[in-house]
Amino acid sequence: MLIGQEITILGAGIAGLATATALAQRGAVVRVLERADAIREVGAGLQVTPNGAQVLRALGLSEALSEAAPRARAVVLRDFRRGSEVYRMALDHPARTYHLIHRADLIGMLRRAALDAGVQIELGQNVERVTPFADGCELALAGGGGLQTPVLIGADGIHSPTRRALFPGAKAQFTGQVAWRCTLPLDKPDTPAEPTVYMGPGCHLVTYPLRGGELMNIVAVQERDDWAAEGWSHRDSPANMQSAFADFCPEARDLLAMATEVYLWGLFRHQPAKTWSSGRALIIGDAAHPTLPFLAQGANMALEDAWVLADALAEEDSAEAAFLRFETLRKPRTGRVVEAAVKNAENYHLRPGPYRAMAHLALKTAAKFAPDLAAKPFDWIYGHDVTHGAGRIS
Repeated sequence: MLIGQEITILGAGIAGLATATALAQRGAVVRVLERADAIREVGAGLQVTPNGAQVLRALGLSEALSEAAPRARAVVLRDFRRGSEVYRMALDHPARTYHLIHRADLIGMLRRAALDAGVQIELGQNVERVTPFADGCELALAGGGGLQTPVLIGADGIHSPTRRALFPGAKAQFTGQVAWRCTLPLDKPDTPAEPTVYMGPGCHLVTYPLRGGELMNIVAVQERDDWAAEGWSHRDSPANMQSAFADFCPEARDLLAMATEVYLWGLFRHQPAKTWSSGRALIIGDAAHPTLPFLAQGANMALEDAWVLADALAEEDSAEAAFLRFETLRKPRTGRVVEAAVKNAENYHLRPGPYRAMAHLALKTAAKFAPDLAAKPFDWIYGHDVTHGAGRIS
């Protein structure tokens, strides 16, 4: 049904642009509405894990991904105080293609692919209200005016007006965790392409280089009672982040001491939407299944969504049938990922004591005698390939 089908997508983020590209490459006439007046360099680093990389390859972006983002060669877990290595997982296996990329670079790559496929991207289009009806959706714009579309995909995050229309009254719950984010100028091209996690009691620090060592990406997570606002645009004093990690090893403290501009992000649990579609309106990505950042799966789930949705719309006779198929396929997997991400934060934040000592000893033993063992529990996430039928109903 996609040849010539008019589809409107809200949001020019990863979910929106990837979906637009996948649909346009299959023959749809796609328009993307973005509330911002420009697609700016926002956010910081992210990891494209193997399941997400498969989608980018299928979209024809393999070369662009390799140029923009070096492959990580290992993931390293370290003790917070001594900095000693607890576990190292080598990423030299073909199935373990982790790429370290700035969010803006991934957005830029997807934007170019969307435009090449004929997608129309309209900036400064602030949609305030979505009203599904029998033959499509009506969109009310801020400042007055509106438009109609026969098919609508809400890909503009947890505050999506499409999410509000389909899943009204949803409330977020503060997790008791906050994250500071920043990028540091590094200019060290020999910096190993290795995500490193310093694991401390009630907190952890993630570091990895971006853009060939030009930048160092920092995510510093702390459990605390003080509430913090949600979102990437809330500035905070670097001293607050540095104080929270004052007990960490010298190499970690030295990195944090370089920070001059940091953003504080309150981490909230948003209930996955119970209803993902109504008629010819659908939500995807964070609008449907927001996840905490502890398995690096927000962007990768959005990429998977894009491919599975495009397949469903190409193969079903109606948008309604395609949306039902998409929801049937994606709900179990994304729900499991959301819960696994919550659990992974607990693994990083073990308090001093016998359990922490035993857990670290088990990781060190596995690294020495069975290096793939610790990674095995996550194979269901990273080894999933929706481009080769793994996302199909049997």
